[in-house]
Amino acid sequence: MRPVGEGRGGRLVLRVALGLLLIALLAAGWLYRAYQGFLETPLAVADEGLVFEVRRGQSLKGVARTLAAQGVLEWPRFLVWLGISRGVAGRIQAGEYRIEPGTRPGDLLQRLVEGKVLLHPLTIVEGWTFAQMRAHLARQPFLRHTLEGASPEVVMQRIGRPGIHPEGRFLPDTYHFPRGTSDVECLKRAYAAMESFLAEAWAERDSGLPLETPYEALILASIIEKETAVPEERPLIAGVFVRRLQRGMRLQTDPTVIYGLGEAFDGNIRYRDLRRDTPYNTYTRKGLPPTPIALPGREAILAALHPAPGDALYFVARGDGTHEFSATLEAHNRAVRKYQLKRR
Repeated sequence: MRPVGEGRGGRLVLRVALGLLLIALLAAGWLYRAYQGFLETPLAVADEGLVFEVRRGQSLKGVARTLAAQGVLEWPRFLVWLGISRGVAGRIQAGEYRIEPGTRPGDLLQRLVEGKVLLHPLTIVEGWTFAQMRAHLARQPFLRHTLEGASPEVVMQRIGRPGIHPEGRFLPDTYHFPRGTSDVECLKRAYAAMESFLAEAWAERDSGLPLETPYEALILASIIEKETAVPEERPLIAGVFVRRLQRGMRLQTDPTVIYGLGEAFDGNIRYRDLRRDTPYNTYTRKGLPPTPIALPGREAILAALHPAPGDALYFVARGDGTHEFSATLEAHNRAVRKYQLKRR
């Protein structure tokens, strides 16, 4: 026979156990629904998005806490659980990331694991000199600057091209780099891009050109780049220069004179400047100058290697950005009087 009260006490324990189990089931159900809602709900970022940084060695838990402190994550623990369930909690990569509106937690986690960091645009402009390009790089806050005060010769050594003149050697384009990229890496990439494009374009060049090497094509392209910003005129100007080279005529192009003057150029080119001999003065010297005078873009390079046919040997600026082309000196002088002397 059981002692009095044993059955009643056992039933009480059972009820308590069942109650606790029910509470646990309810809590589990609530957690499950909250977790599913967390997975489906976009992160709380403004319309312009949010940029944040994952520090080297930072854990997913640390990232979740940081985002929660910024009001992006309501349940930081859930992001950690998601990483654990996917087996990637320890595989997030350091770097700068951008969260766009509409991004869900799973998307963010995948981006952290794949290292899809924010890339900053860097535009190198056609017609810039090497010095102008370096000054632009020095102003980029996302780059790691290692070349401050370095001479052009040292810069070329640092990018693995010792002894090469830097002018014109970097392809104008918009590149994208993560924060912390060194200026050396930027220059290496732009140099390699120019080498690749120039080699491909040279292989497809027109026959009969008065150019012996791809480097000579680069020099000519840099002059074309500085002479006009009108795309359809580039092959026409290339045709003039090619015909002058073929006939042994001097190129007589002002941009080379200006480049040869260097810092002495004050913005106005004068008759005495045209007579002042420098290695770059194409009024006093025949042939191409010794190096490019600027960064030529793709279209200028293609124009140099595929000049427009015709008989024009001269051109003069009209004053509206375009040029008047002439086949004879007499016609050219008339154009000069019309567009240049009258305006002066």
